[in-house]
Amino acid sequence: MILSAMCCLIAGIAQAQTADTLALQEVVVTGTRNATDVRHLPMTVTVIDRPMLTAEHQASVLPTVMREVPGLFVTSRSMMGYGVSTGAAGGINMRGITGGAGQLMVLIDGHPQYQGVYGHPISDSYQTLMAERVEVLRGPASVLYGSNAMGGVMNIVTRQAKEDGVKTHLSLGAGSYGTVQTEASNQIRSGKFSSTVAAQYGRTDNHRPRMGFEQYGGYLKLGYDLNDHWNAYVDANVTHFNASYPGSTEKPMFEADQWITRGVVSAALENHYGKTSGALSVYSNFGRHKIDDGTADPTKPTARYFRSKDALTGVSWYQSAQLFEGNRLTVGIDYMHIYGNAYYTSKETGAVLDTPNKQSGKSYRNEIAGYVDFRQDLLQWLTVDAGLRVDHHSITGTELVPQAGVVLRPIETGEAKAMVSKGFRNPTMREMYLYPPSNTDLKPERLWNYELSWKHRLSDGFTYGANIFYIKGDNMIQTMPVDGKPRNVNTGEIENWGFEAEVKYPLGRYVDVRANSAYLHMKNKVVAAPEGSSYLGVDYHQGKWFATLGLQYIDGLYTAVGADEKKEEFWLLNASVTYALMPNVSLWVRGENLLAQKYEINLGYPMPRATFMGGVTINF
Repeated sequence: MILSAMCCLIAGIAQAQTADTLALQEVVVTGTRNATDVRHLPMTVTVIDRPMLTAEHQASVLPTVMREVPGLFVTSRSMMGYGVSTGAAGGINMRGITGGAGQLMVLIDGHPQYQGVYGHPISDSYQTLMAERVEVLRGPASVLYGSNAMGGVMNIVTRQAKEDGVKTHLSLGAGSYGTVQTEASNQIRSGKFSSTVAAQYGRTDNHRPRMGFEQYGGYLKLGYDLNDHWNAYVDANVTHFNASYPGSTEKPMFEADQWITRGVVSAALENHYGKTSGALSVYSNFGRHKIDDGTADPTKPTARYFRSKDALTGVSWYQSAQLFEGNRLTVGIDYMHIYGNAYYTSKETGAVLDTPNKQSGKSYRNEIAGYVDFRQDLLQWLTVDAGLRVDHHSITGTELVPQAGVVLRPIETGEAKAMVSKGFRNPTMREMYLYPPSNTDLKPERLWNYELSWKHRLSDGFTYGANIFYIKGDNMIQTMPVDGKPRNVNTGEIENWGFEAEVKYPLGRYVDVRANSAYLHMKNKVVAAPEGSSYLGVDYHQGKWFATLGLQYIDGLYTAVGADEKKEEFWLLNASVTYALMPNVSLWVRGENLLAQKYEINLGYPMPRATFMGGVTINF
């Protein structure tokens, strides 16, 4: 691929250079519970900071994350709004492991975001307004985070005021298809107290009839430093959206509407000492879903709504300590009470109707786990890491989850890593109890991931990295015919391998270049996992101007598999320009799919051609 070859060429040039200074190291919390220099972790982690998340004035973090993380792909069907249920987008796929089935975990400050009945994240909840940065760990993270982290994790680290004072941010934008996006946030820091308050509203008609979308969102975080070593915070994030589903172009739908509310509240007490740090936190995820499945014949509307009430309440504790020189030991306990209820109600009377449900009144599950991770610097240039999780589920039983890795630092500015890790996912309530294919005898899905990587940091911010991986999994849950009827069974297999590469290069004082590329080979093809993807981004910043240009190439994107296999190939050119009209006021414009490509990501849902947004931001 073009950009892959470019990455290799730049990497070859870089190997011939000598670093004059060591670049500032990335500190992450996702690959380990405490803040750690990524050079000492065997995992592959990508960090996207707030300036990059806000550079293109995107309301959601997902478009930026998809472009900046090699091997990660997010499905879309419209200009704004991912939606839920039939025809929904927002599936997060990593190396052929899809988040739509709950196989890739989304975290907010380390807390899992899946719910009781369906067990997967809802992508419209992940707004830029709450994010300080996003950390993406590629490959299983089940030792630290348990079920659903078998393909990797995306951790949204929330904002917190760090400097005394008051900061307020306002943003208003409008564009194609009646699209409007607004955001307001306020941050206060006064001594030991800090607060972040943010609100968001967006709406659009989108590019097809009966595809309107409207969303409200809010975020609140209050923090207090008890002393030099202890601090506490509480936060809440709530999103509500109304969406319409038009059906595919071949099978249009009418009155297919959705009213969705999702949220999370949490509280944490953290400690930070010289050789030990940890936290105790409690959190509660909640969701309320009301869906009209719609009709193909507008003269025959449906008579019922599908409804579900989902929730997950959890308690998490961990403590990390340095026992002796070069050591870090982390131990933790997680407990989750997973519950929910799915049912139908009559449109006419509101009465609850009979619902295909095998739960027989048992609408909850409990999961408790303990884990330990041991990391040791044996030499200045050698680190070993080993971890184990013992995870007990009240229905599927006990799962042992190991991982091991090693990091070699042959030079001060580069490291080679080797990692082997197990991932797993417990079946959801939907798969076990709801609808005719349900099966109460389902077992957890399991896979093993093997990975080698290299990263090199040179002078002046020039970095490059590459990795190869092999994934082997079984017990994947699929719907298959059994005795002439569809049934969920543990019969699927995964065997994927591939490589990923990325490079960042400051081209003079005003221009920064970054590129990434990924290749994925799948023995068993899956929808929404491209075989090849590449991205080239160029940032220009001088004086009052900031501009970014991004070119993305997607190849071998399966929109259907099996006998009716279909694949897509396309180029996407996006650009945004920001001009500082005054010290506190900026104007911006953004264009997407500027090449006006005709393509689909979800089968039967053509994406819009070129679209444009423009607006103003005010900071004071």
